[in-house]
Amino acid sequence: MSAEASPPAPRDRQVDQLRLLAKIARMYHEQGVRQPQIAADLNISQSRVSRLLRQAADIGIVRTVVTLPDGVYTDIEQELEGRFGLLDSVVVDTGSTAGDVMQVLGAAAASYLGETLANGDAIGISSWSATLLATVEAMRPRNGLAVDVVTQLVGGIGDAHVQMNATRLLDRFATLTGARPLFLPTPGLVKNPSVRRALLEDPTVAGVGAVWKRLSVAIVGIGSVQPSPLLQQSGNAIGPEQQQELMELGAVGDVCYRFFDQRGKLINSPFNDRVLGIDPKDLRQVPRRIGVAGGRSKFAAIAAAIAGGWINTLVTDLDTADHLLKSRA
Repeated sequence: MSAEASPPAPRDRQVDQLRLLAKIARMYHEQGVRQPQIAADLNISQSRVSRLLRQAADIGIVRTVVTLPDGVYTDIEQELEGRFGLLDSVVVDTGSTAGDVMQVLGAAAASYLGETLANGDAIGISSWSATLLATVEAMRPRNGLAVDVVTQLVGGIGDAHVQMNATRLLDRFATLTGARPLFLPTPGLVKNPSVRRALLEDPTVAGVGAVWKRLSVAIVGIGSVQPSPLLQQSGNAIGPEQQQELMELGAVGDVCYRFFDQRGKLINSPFNDRVLGIDPKDLRQVPRRIGVAGGRSKFAAIAAAIAGGWINTLVTDLDTADHLLKSRA
């Protein structure tokens, strides 16, 4: 009598389930078959297809890998934000020359502002920055955008020819964003504290000061102790003796004429009583403080501006971003 044949071993339901998950995942992700077609081909419901695709991702059958396009540095931006506590950052490759840095940073900042400015924003902008001039020149109108007001963060009167740049900057920014322009008709740097006090009592200046206290966005350049060519031409630049004094006190950079040391701490100097611009406390209370700066000469100033809370959003170049990260490794 022959032995009876053994019954077939029961199929492993887990293997069958994994096979189905893998089949659906390959159809959807590799072959580009849409979910309704997968459901029809396999004679299952579309809701089950969707559920099985999520399950395939949950258990690791499908793994998402983001490959960054050339010229996109979101990995570095996220590292900067995490390492330094920034709200946001934009990193671009600017090339090798100083001119490239200003123009490329300006274009990047213009694009960022076009995406992030909101209706009703009250905006302050520093006017003696070649990079910010490049930013505003690169900006384009955005349909439906209606910024409330834009004003200067520091006095703008100086050399008549250069003053036109500051006026054009504010006027063009207002036109592009639908904002009301509010000019500050004073020098950025006055001779002595008594002149500053008198100017602050002027109704027009007082009106600008009231707007400073309710800004939602500040857009600033970041300077080193040595004035930029634009600032030197403006008639508002500090002289060699004042530069030397500030450096001896530890100054490495400034935002809106407010000089700070390498830790970002405001330099305690009589110079502060000659500046006609936003108060440091008011500036650092603005919710979004965007610094647009780059280049090797600004490494120390940018690092200090971040450390001191002068800015919480940074638009910069790839070399500066790498330097910042290596300095905090």
